[in-house]
Amino acid sequence: MVNSTLVATPTLYVNPAIGNDANTGTWLNPYKTLSRALNGTTTPKIIQLAPGTYTTASGEVFPLVISASVIVVGQEATKGQGIVISGSGEYKSESFGVQNITLLLLDDAQLLGVTVINPMEKGTGVWIESTARQFEEPASPTLGNNTFIKCGREGVFVTGSAKPLIQDNVFVQNGLGGLIMARNSKGQVLRNVLQKNALGIGISDFAAPLVANNTLSENRHAIALSRTARPVLRNNLIENNIQNGLLVNPNAAPDLGSTQDPAGNIFQNNGQFDVQNRTSLELIGVGNQLNPAQIKGLVKLLTATKDTDKTAEWSTISDTKLAEHWAEPFIQALISMGLTHGFADGTFEPDKPITRAQYAALVAACFNPIPKYPAPDFTDVPKDFWAYDAIQIAARGGFVGGFSDRTFRSEQNVLRLQIIVSLVNGLALKPADNTLVSYSDRNTIPKYARTAVATATQNKIIVNYPDPKQLQPNREATQGEAAAMVYQALVAIGRISTDLALAPNMNSPYIVSSSSA
Repeated sequence: MVNSTLVATPTLYVNPAIGNDANTGTWLNPYKTLSRALNGTTTPKIIQLAPGTYTTASGEVFPLVISASVIVVGQEATKGQGIVISGSGEYKSESFGVQNITLLLLDDAQLLGVTVINPMEKGTGVWIESTARQFEEPASPTLGNNTFIKCGREGVFVTGSAKPLIQDNVFVQNGLGGLIMARNSKGQVLRNVLQKNALGIGISDFAAPLVANNTLSENRHAIALSRTARPVLRNNLIENNIQNGLLVNPNAAPDLGSTQDPAGNIFQNNGQFDVQNRTSLELIGVGNQLNPAQIKGLVKLLTATKDTDKTAEWSTISDTKLAEHWAEPFIQALISMGLTHGFADGTFEPDKPITRAQYAALVAACFNPIPKYPAPDFTDVPKDFWAYDAIQIAARGGFVGGFSDRTFRSEQNVLRLQIIVSLVNGLALKPADNTLVSYSDRNTIPKYARTAVATATQNKIIVNYPDPKQLQPNREATQGEAAAMVYQALVAIGRISTDLALAPNMNSPYIVSSSSA
């Protein structure tokens, strides 16, 4: 049970069969509608629902909004059998515009033990969205022991920076998907049953939830990942799905286990593939049970034993231009930690210039900065652009900015000096003394950027290839150079793991220090 002790006061009671909204909402004199209980003058802690159907016909006004600290309870033991909330109303999402939803959960609201149906063709049962600003906690509502059935689009949609707890629910026969998670959402998805949906769980954008101990069966696809989704998959039973057990689209990178933390997922009897990897990256799976003949794409399976070589945990990228490249250790280290995995076309060409959009995606994934500035409104970055969210995150975090005409210019290449200044400013590093005398081309460093270059030098962020004494500030940066300097910045702020198997200690001769500059 998600919430086994429901003793807080006040408690309001709702009974659509015998209640009346003119009543006081007590056990003997219940309200007729959940809408009345949610919108009344009394601020409830718990709203207890009697068996019945809660619809527009019975007086409900949709969408129903469950506010902070409110718990709506039906019958958890039966997963909400006989307590049906069915309806749809318009909600304007900050992320996705106008949506048709049944319920909206805010902050730490809880929904326990009910059945939810949204009969609209593009309807969503429960919408969870967090737009937390700096120093605010993201929404973390709870969904437990509910049934989401026959929703026109999906049972539950999670977006923004929300971190819900979704456990012990049943998702069945929903039109598009049982559970969809997008944008920067995280949270935990535990012990749910997802059955006979077009898609069991869909995870997109930068979403990175823990998905554990769930059962997914008879869906068209059990789990599908897209864009830069990075979920952690543990101990799930994924069987008898019509097409794929796990479908990985570019540029997603699921965590399928390591020698320290075997995944324990079981894939069996899926119609086409247990795992289909459509990316150009090799997925590493440790401790999963599946049929090697049911794998498509680059997937390496390792057995979870104490003697497993830790270096086998390194992910690789199928880009022949990366082999034996000077920046390969930096790039592969970022990939192995799930911090980068190629760009929109699934490649990572180390000698190719890095664009502003690609750089924004890199810093957003690696630093996930706390917002410092309002969300920008770049006129040339549509919401369906592959790097839209990354650009928003990087801009709000102070790593990138726009131009005076309100454009971002995503395809414009980034200069080496711009990366150095971006990392120093975005990470708010303590300014260092102007120690640039040993850069042979120091006269090419603009006056405004000299403190930033000195600060980056002191923190060993700058990587100069082939000559450490040549800063070349006004040259376009390559993807390899950007990855190397971002890696060094992660070291400088202490974000890099001390486990050398995952984050090797770089001894590159191209890393510049104050003594060598």
